[in-house]
Amino acid sequence: MKFDFIIVGSGIAGLNSALNASKFGKVLIITKKRLINSNTNFAQGGIAAVLNKTDNFKKHVEDTMTAGCFHNNKRAVEFMVKNGPKAIKKLMQIGVHFEIKNPQNVSNLSLTREGGHSEYRIAYAGDHTGAEIEKTLIQAVKQNKKITIFENAFALDLITENKICYGIQIIRNNKIENIFARAVILATGGTGQVYKYTTNPEISTGDGIAMGLRAGAKAEDMEFIQFHPTALAIPRKPLFLLSESLRGEGAILINSKGERFMKRAHKLAELAPRDIVAREIYAEQKSGTIFLDISHEKPDFIRKRFPKIYSTLKKNYNLDLTKDKIPVTPAAHYLCGGIKVNLNCSPGIKNLYAFGEMTCTGVHGANRLASNSLLEAMVFSEEITKQLKNIAKTKNLGSTASIKTIKIATPKIAKTAPITNSKIAKIKEKIQFLMWQNTGILRTTKQLKENLKELSKLENLLPKNETNMKIAETKNMILVSQIITESALLRKKSIGCHFIS
Repeated sequence: MKFDFIIVGSGIAGLNSALNASKFGKVLIITKKRLINSNTNFAQGGIAAVLNKTDNFKKHVEDTMTAGCFHNNKRAVEFMVKNGPKAIKKLMQIGVHFEIKNPQNVSNLSLTREGGHSEYRIAYAGDHTGAEIEKTLIQAVKQNKKITIFENAFALDLITENKICYGIQIIRNNKIENIFARAVILATGGTGQVYKYTTNPEISTGDGIAMGLRAGAKAEDMEFIQFHPTALAIPRKPLFLLSESLRGEGAILINSKGERFMKRAHKLAELAPRDIVAREIYAEQKSGTIFLDISHEKPDFIRKRFPKIYSTLKKNYNLDLTKDKIPVTPAAHYLCGGIKVNLNCSPGIKNLYAFGEMTCTGVHGANRLASNSLLEAMVFSEEITKQLKNIAKTKNLGSTASIKTIKIATPKIAKTAPITNSKIAKIKEKIQFLMWQNTGILRTTKQLKENLKELSKLENLLPKNETNMKIAETKNMILVSQIITESALLRKKSIGCHFIS
């Protein structure tokens, strides 16, 4: 099976790049669940860009660098920020409906402010911005006749030889298929599911990162796991996210004594960078439950500004956002590092590209600034268009003789389960427990070393020569967990999301 371009992932990065790639050839999107199952669909807050007269690129760059503890690649930050307004415009052209101040002037967007931002620069669609973007992109992709979609297909490994990528190996309908292409684009999202408490959907197991590592790509800044400060502290998988924009609109954090503890912790109080807020909540939790409170704002404003959060809390948890104090806890939310790529989205393997949360472009540094994630994904999925246009000018894939000579290792699909699903589930739960306990918000060298030993034991419980989707996914989780832990061990000093003692 052959395509011009293969895209793995169906979030904002994957879907937008598919639309761009379709201008130059036949496209295949591979996603291991349904198209709509992505981190993008769970994003509530918004997308940051310089969109008002009091703001400028310099301020957005400074805010991004400050949040990232100046560990960022400044050139990459400047590139992302300067392309931000164009990214918003492109989304609006596709059909995304952001909130606007004046119905007569759609370019006059309503903007909000979130933690770490010095200006109002967050474009949003109620409290479900990601879902609005995802819905619009899916609609455009499904209408495009040049795009084929494989849902419930698991990307197993890249087909590479001598640092050249020829395609991808997938599991579909419990069979292994080799699919070839002029270029493969990885946009598989993050790694939140390696943690016990996360806001990420069950698909976020680091598959793209694991594939990239096995193909010879390098990882960078993997120790920088951002823990969102305010997930709902009521068990559910994933934990329900309480958007940062709640605090941007006036919500406060109070401890079990009724104290507004963030006022003494940071000059920006509740709008301090996420790593600081998460650590403060984590520390305060030792004395009792932490609450998010926006009940001092007008009820009509709360219901209108946060319709999805309000209705979800009311319907599923019997909590009233306009009246109640909402219990919150930090949860694994975003990977600031990933597969190292340059500004052309290349990890150093010919015909392979990657972007979005699974990559390290250097824009986030040691801690991501709120609402820069959708921005990064959109900007770099636009930038890849230049590369795809050049690739499209190359000779037809079918006449590439070298494809016939490459050696492809194909594992056996397990016909009878070499390990039960319940045992795999227990291994996954153990991974999540270990990562939360040992490579979580606060870390010690002793814990990190212990974590590597325990992860190695779990790795030995899995079959070596047979595979299926659950086995392969669990192996990916272990590999990614090992890399996160090894990276944390190598960084001896605390910075940003990485806090070690």
